[in-house]
Amino acid sequence: MGRLRAPLAWLALVATIAVPLGVAAGSDYLAYRGPVYIVAGFAGILALACLLVQPLLVAGVMPGVPRRIGRRWHRWSGALLMAAVAVHVGGLWITSPPDMIDALTFGAPTAFSAFGVVAMWALVMAALLAVARRSPGLRPQVWRLAHGAAVAVAVAASVPHALLIEGTMGTLSKAALCVAVVAALVWVLARLKPWTGVIRSRSGPTGR
Repeated sequence: MGRLRAPLAWLALVATIAVPLGVAAGSDYLAYRGPVYIVAGFAGILALACLLVQPLLVAGVMPGVPRRIGRRWHRWSGALLMAAVAVHVGGLWITSPPDMIDALTFGAPTAFSAFGVVAMWALVMAALLAVARRSPGLRPQVWRLAHGAAVAVAVAASVPHALLIEGTMGTLSKAALCVAVVAALVWVLARLKPWTGVIRSRSGPTGR
């Protein structure tokens, strides 16, 4: 059973990502969408998939992937995530600028638009923190807490954003991917405890 653990883990991860993509690719909604809108939609699915993989890579829990390599892949997949978000937002802007202006200014009547904007800015913050990781004066403990918090906000907003949209992704496969994204983040945060160093430094050597 131990030898099967790694292949089964990879199979579950691939299936969790591939099934929603496959369902979306066969959706009847595509017949009524233009190419730009379709690309933007699939970019959004890819971004959600990246949110699942990202914490698993940085925690070094991907089967057969050493933590050092996992962290390198984490940086690459982070760049892929931001590129997917840019394509998603840019494609929707090209398709309907007025709707995007309403969404970005929180004037849209749909709740998923507001969740999407919050998720976007939280991801931008996480990306900026990643770039500024080695900046002088930025303590590693504070950086880990801030980066983890930004990612947590991004996930907390991305999941309802995806769930509230009635689109190409199947209801069950989309829900399964969203549950996996949340579970992966919660598990990794509990494992890495990015808040520990900050709490200890604030309490001081006496523990007060």
